[in-house]
Amino acid sequence: MSVVNRKIIFTGPVGSGKTTAIISISDIEPVTTDQSASDMTQKRKNNTTVAMDYGVINVSENERVHLYGTPGQERFDFMWNILTKGGIGLILLMDNTRQDPYQDLKFYTGAFKEFIDEQQMVVGVTRMDLQRTPNIDNYRRWLDELGYSAPVFEVDARSRKDVSVLIQGLLLSLDPGVS
Repeated sequence: MSVVNRKIIFTGPVGSGKTTAIISISDIEPVTTDQSASDMTQKRKNNTTVAMDYGVINVSENERVHLYGTPGQERFDFMWNILTKGGIGLILLMDNTRQDPYQDLKFYTGAFKEFIDEQQMVVGVTRMDLQRTPNIDNYRRWLDELGYSAPVFEVDARSRKDVSVLIQGLLLSLDPGVS
């Protein structure tokens, strides 16, 4: 019996919760490539992902979902194309406390446009406990304006349950018959 392997990509701005989400749901000790921040990222957090994060969810004895988190900084964007190869979908995490979430959404959907057009995307909005606006309806409207149709969820990246909902939302949008 062969093992079915699937690959999901997590992306978004620095501090949106990509590493945290993978840590919260992975069934293995995640691989992270965090290094001390040496640029403006220092204002948001001490460490930043410079290559990727990696985790695994064991769905069953013969099915695994591999989770890859991209670096959030644009200067590491060369990793984005590498990491999306073979992926089945994108989880875009948005930090609601950033200065201009709309511009972040526009930037990341543009940067991953080819991948999103071929696969599927869900959006998870983090840190809404710290800042309620913009709200989920704003994100849905913005996606509409940008020409994307994707589920949008309020999530806490530290919560295994919330991250699981994002992954389930992605899988359902890929194949509505999946249970």
